Amino acid sequence: MSNKKLPEDFKYLPEMYADQYFPNFLVDKVKNVIKEVVVFIEEGDHGTDEIQEAFDKMTLSINALEDEFYENDSEIETGARESIGETVQRILEYFEIDIDTEEAIRERDW
Repeated sequence: MSNKKLPEDFKYLPEMYADQYFPNFLVDKVKNVIKEVVVFIEEGDHGTDEIQEAFDKMTLSINALEDEFYENDSEIETGARESIGETVQRILEYFEIDIDTEEAIRERDW
């Protein structure tokens, strides 16, 4: 793995931020969990299995936010799933990681 850095202007979850159904403070929480994986990848020297473990941890953390979304009259549903999936896919492509997007988020409840 190279020591590539994701561009500072990388757009995390643009569809979720554009949709008022998803409270921005909760989208920020999802984004921060995804950013933890990006920081891990940017460290370099991690194999595919370790990166998949980081995505599994990320996905479980997003799953744990479901109740908070419900409490705010929202939920992690189709639109959120697609936005998260597309963001993860762009990260995988940028870093040239050979993990399928569906595999990367395989632990999802949403």
